[in-house]
Amino acid sequence: MNDISYEIIERLPTVKEHKTLWEAVGWGPIDTEMSAQSIAHSIYGVVAVSNGEVVGMGRIIGDGAMYFYIQDVAVLPEYQRKGIGGKIVARLLDHIKARRFTNGIAFVGLFASHGKEPFYETFGFKDYSPKMTGMFTVLDR
Repeated sequence: MNDISYEIIERLPTVKEHKTLWEAVGWGPIDTEMSAQSIAHSIYGVVAVSNGEVVGMGRIIGDGAMYFYIQDVAVLPEYQRKGIGGKIVARLLDHIKARRFTNGIAFVGLFASHGKEPFYETFGFKDYSPKMTGMFTVLDR
């Protein structure tokens, strides 16, 4: 039952909000100097606010023309399964649809946390293997 009220606001999360949500969903610790730069280079973002508190976020990174990447979709655990994540993703996709080239194609990618694949499939995301395989590497200490 969706018995909470919230609104989706078009703005990027602050570094503090980003850190709070990042850590609340179990993604581990994050360097705030790094996240500040990352957030600053975003194309677009939204936050979900309930009773004056940011309870969810999502943003878009990429080149703003052909390649878009949905990043950092996170909702506080106690607010999950109430439709907030879906509204965040829908708003991000609406932004991409409105700004992509009329006669062009937009590649929209994301990485889903383990077990969240079915959630993103409801928005048309799918595994394109074996024809195409998403790959990444992590450069850390």
